[in-house]
Amino acid sequence: MIDPSFSSNSRLPEELGQALDIIRPVLQQDGGDIELVEWTDNRCARVRLTGRCKGCPHAQKTLRNVVRRTLFKLVPDLLRVEHVE
Repeated sequence: MIDPSFSSNSRLPEELGQALDIIRPVLQQDGGDIELVEWTDNRCARVRLTGRCKGCPHAQKTLRNVVRRTLFKLVPDLLRVEHVE
């Protein structure tokens, strides 16, 4: 769920939340999850992997192949995705 304090004139935060809701079940199958930490003015989504995904040796692969690909496909105005611990 997106923090309501994220404000923007665009629909990007809402679209990000919907895209993360699509990604979430994939991560939850392995005991993980994802959260939107911050939405920046330069159209960057900062996300955090949680649960079993946090610190997993495959986390970077998951970010690249699942998270980033899906977010860029479903949120075309998104410019960058960053992972934060």
